[in-house]
Amino acid sequence: MEGQDDPKPGADAHEPTHADIYGEDGVIRASFLAHIGAAIADRDTLTLKQDVGHLHQSELGDLLEALLPEQRRALVDLLGADFDFSSLTEVDEAIRLEIVDALPNAQIAQAVQELDSDDAVYILEDLDEADQDEILAQLPFTERIRLRRSLDYPEESAGRRMQTEFVAVPPFWTVGQTIDYMRDDQNLPDRFSQVFVIDPTFTLLGAVDLDKILRSKRSVKIEEVMHETRHAIPASMDQEEAAREFEQYDLLSAAVVDENERLVGVLTIDDVVDVIQQEAEEDLLRMGGVGDEELSDTVIDTSRSRVPWLLVNLVTAFLSASVISMFGATIEEMVALAALMPIVASLGGNAGTQTMTVTVRALATRDLDIYNAGRVIRREVMVGLLNGAVIATIVGLVAGFWFQNADLGFVIAAAMIINMLAAALGGILIPLFLDRLGADPAISSSIFTTMVTDVIGFFAFLGLAAWWLHLGYPPA
Repeated sequence: MEGQDDPKPGADAHEPTHADIYGEDGVIRASFLAHIGAAIADRDTLTLKQDVGHLHQSELGDLLEALLPEQRRALVDLLGADFDFSSLTEVDEAIRLEIVDALPNAQIAQAVQELDSDDAVYILEDLDEADQDEILAQLPFTERIRLRRSLDYPEESAGRRMQTEFVAVPPFWTVGQTIDYMRDDQNLPDRFSQVFVIDPTFTLLGAVDLDKILRSKRSVKIEEVMHETRHAIPASMDQEEAAREFEQYDLLSAAVVDENERLVGVLTIDDVVDVIQQEAEEDLLRMGGVGDEELSDTVIDTSRSRVPWLLVNLVTAFLSASVISMFGATIEEMVALAALMPIVASLGGNAGTQTMTVTVRALATRDLDIYNAGRVIRREVMVGLLNGAVIATIVGLVAGFWFQNADLGFVIAAAMIINMLAAALGGILIPLFLDRLGADPAISSSIFTTMVTDVIGFFAFLGLAAWWLHLGYPPA
């Protein structure tokens, strides 16, 4: 609960600070949210422009996600031309579409012209093709062509994420000409760290860092201080691969080229950070079998994304149940087995999940490959055996004392070692196999790993118990 001494945004006619907006927990203050809600209800445009119109795009994005749907639409309407459309790149897709769908295409077209090309593409790519065409038709020819070219690249490619505004000069220009050009041209991007060097056909020749330009005499030609762009990124490259290039070579920006090596855009570190976060979030969600779900999705959309893998899980659960049914007579003869089966399944499943999580992440970051796969598999097998021995000893002793039966403790201990070994092998081999087939190991590895540990765990435990009974083991 907010204290009485919480900041009162707008009370002293100043732009709200970070402390005015967010509490110590990083969540938007209830007082700020109530203040904005009251201004929306009163249609107090002056207060809204003062307290919201100057927010950073990420702050405005957080505010939009915290408001109710009808408040969002009203806020956009009341702010009018002062609404920062770049904030729509900071919200969930469902909220972005909700806001954009409520606006006329003419207003969107006007707003798009004020955005960087990468932000404009991010907003336009989720719209219907008919709306895209109508909006693009209202833009100046050059801008329309640039955005259309970006939209024509595959989804989640570098071409979709690139910014088409960049600084490019010919190699015969001097440093002085380049500096004067950057000072005088009003159409250059607001922020950039490199000047690219091109020939008359826009073929990329090299690049010059700004610090190099500032440290060179005005009479020096650009070709003398430029360096080859060794890490130019093809526009068709997957955005995750492009992000990996940035990570490996510590890049701040990189040229994006088409299939003819012509410069078409630039990828910057701020976009790459968003890509890294997005891809990591996607991997995490897919490992849980929830697809590309977002918090703002409707009940129907959320259910639709989860049901398919629940159905697959249902099939694997029936497979595990069929293994148990094979040993129905054994369970009836020794009731203690039914009490101990969940322990075998639970520990095996958790051990498999541990190995699988490490493997999937290593595959995603390319830390696991054909050169070290054998060593990693051997390591996981040894870890499985070691952990299995430790857990088996504890479980065997507890089960033996619990049911006053040392033989039962021996059976579950042996089954635990077998299942922990199966968990280690399943947790690493299943993701490797799926990756080899070209499938995303993050999507289905958990279900199949759990199936392996359940089936092998139950079969080992109940099978060993039946064999022991056949040798004359007295039932508990």
